[in-house]
Amino acid sequence: MKRREFLRTTLMTAGGLAVTALDRRLQAAPPQRANDVVFLGPDKIRLARMAIGTGTKGGSIQRQLGIQGLADLLQFGYDQGLFFWDTADGYKTHPHVHEALKRVPREKVTILTKTRARTAEQMRADLERFRQELGTDYLDIVLLHAVSTPDWPEQRKGAMEVLAEARQKGLVRTYGVSCHSLEALKVAAQSPWLRVALVRINPAGMLMDADPPTVVSVMREMKAAGKGVIGMKILGEGGLRDRVDEALRYALSLDCMDCFTIGPANRDELADLIRRMPKAAEMARAA
Repeated sequence: MKRREFLRTTLMTAGGLAVTALDRRLQAAPPQRANDVVFLGPDKIRLARMAIGTGTKGGSIQRQLGIQGLADLLQFGYDQGLFFWDTADGYKTHPHVHEALKRVPREKVTILTKTRARTAEQMRADLERFRQELGTDYLDIVLLHAVSTPDWPEQRKGAMEVLAEARQKGLVRTYGVSCHSLEALKVAAQSPWLRVALVRINPAGMLMDADPPTVVSVMREMKAAGKGVIGMKILGEGGLRDRVDEALRYALSLDCMDCFTIGPANRDELADLIRRMPKAAEMARAA
């Protein structure tokens, strides 16, 4: 065999072995689970892959459980490793989360909440009130809630400045926005202030800001810029109830999303989501 042919054969064989080894590692990797620990955004906030949401239909679904009932649900999730809880001022579920926080170590739970504040004064008042309502000295993630116009950085400049100051003081660990329009989402992707974004995404385009491929392209831009990306409306706020496996599989296939939030109506729904996720992850990996 000529030397050139020998080298070509050797390189091809080595490359084939490398690919085979990579395939074996991928096959051996455990499937994604709801309680996987992930680290979000530039501040590396530790949280679970799936947050327990408390805002389905504006929080009305979860509030039906009552303060003790929703606290029981959050504690059940915590016992399963779901220590990431998603609330908001508008959901009116701060008291419910406060009750749950009485039962678990505060430092072992990651709390996300949201504010409609626009001015510096409103944001300072909200941060103080939120900490009192939740019974905590600090807030893990605070988002400007439901930004929908491309000029949101101008509209909420005062609130943004206070959030940045609060992070420096340790009152807030990280911050960002929840987006409710494609225009706002595109601005968020390019914002140097933004550290975390909450984005509506599911395979059906239900209650989303644009079609899934368009939204995913902006999510990829965010990730490339080092921002944390959290998915919401994974089940289309219940509209994809008969397509849960498909929706989970789609969410778990997205390498541009760190984690996501889903709001279960009760313990059985939460347990079902936890049970379904590893199989959905396997299907996503095999696709």
